[in-house]
Amino acid sequence: MTLTWLPREDGIKDHDLWRDEWFGTEPPSVTYELRPVRDAEGRAVPGLNTAWVTLNNPAQYNAYTTAMVKGVTAGFHRASMDRSVVAVVFTGAGDRAFCSGGNTKEYAEYYSARPNEYGLYMDLFNGMIDAILNCKKPTICRVNGMRVAGGQETGMACDVSIAGDTAVFGQAGPRHGSAPDGGSTDFLPWYLSIEDAMWSCVSCDLWSAYKMKRLGLISRVVRVLKKDGQFVPNPAIITDRYVDDGEIVYGEGVTGEAAKAAQAFLRSAQIDFSLLDAAIDQLVWKLTNLFPGCLIKSVEGIRAKKKYFWDQMKTVNRHWLAANMSTEAFMGFGAFSTRKLTGSEVIDFVRYRQLLAEGHPIDEEFMEAVMPRPESKS
Repeated sequence: MTLTWLPREDGIKDHDLWRDEWFGTEPPSVTYELRPVRDAEGRAVPGLNTAWVTLNNPAQYNAYTTAMVKGVTAGFHRASMDRSVVAVVFTGAGDRAFCSGGNTKEYAEYYSARPNEYGLYMDLFNGMIDAILNCKKPTICRVNGMRVAGGQETGMACDVSIAGDTAVFGQAGPRHGSAPDGGSTDFLPWYLSIEDAMWSCVSCDLWSAYKMKRLGLISRVVRVLKKDGQFVPNPAIITDRYVDDGEIVYGEGVTGEAAKAAQAFLRSAQIDFSLLDAAIDQLVWKLTNLFPGCLIKSVEGIRAKKKYFWDQMKTVNRHWLAANMSTEAFMGFGAFSTRKLTGSEVIDFVRYRQLLAEGHPIDEEFMEAVMPRPESKS
């Protein structure tokens, strides 16, 4: 049997589904940029790129709006279909945050009490996580600050995370009326011990980059603070592995006067991401020097374990999160959104539980009793 090859058409087909309108430069938006791969000496490699997908909403700690969710999905799909792209870097604008999660202002003002609308939004959110998990290029989360709530979830969908040592990680859902069901309840048990995963999900504590490196959530931590022209470790975090009694405290926060001094330093410190970006370039160069087919098969083999539990629960979680917008999320996001007026970002949890114990229906009277009130100006 003789194989007959059809003549090749002129040019190369474009397999990208998305248009440029999903990217922008003015916040809130998502930016998409191709940067050249750099070799071990820092020289640009012709014809090979790293795709940078950047959450651009620094005034709100890069919280993603509905339009930004579409932009992230578009960015990862475009990178996946671009033959010149070796890897994708997912990061946030500015020096304070990778991402603080969904835009609580949008949640409170539009999605609260509209469960069907929030269900449609969660369809888009699930598509964003799927786009990261299905990207045919290795994905790197560049953690340039806080990675919290939905930011933690989108970051964990990436294959590798490299963080500056000012970054913090954690969840916020149970404190603000939701649950970390956009990926954390699926991914964290793979990264951490089951008890650390549980504690991270329910405590709403923030853990340092050093602690997360020690526990196995991220691959590398680099310094980003400068003093007198030299890089120094984050003074708010203990970076020695042991104290005199042998207790491991590496990655925990300092306390007392040391904490006050650290916060004073951080308020005026120079932040320089050059070591973080150099670490990204080094990783991309390492990936460049691998067979691309063998590389993505290896990546997909690891991703499959994350996908297994994500795919099991994402639709069920979507329905619960939508329904919850009429009750606890309605109150929680409302309290957080009005915190500047009331002085409190959370409801009265004790009164909430007391009313539930009394069998009180969750009606307007119930909500009025637990929501924070505007501060008196007198």
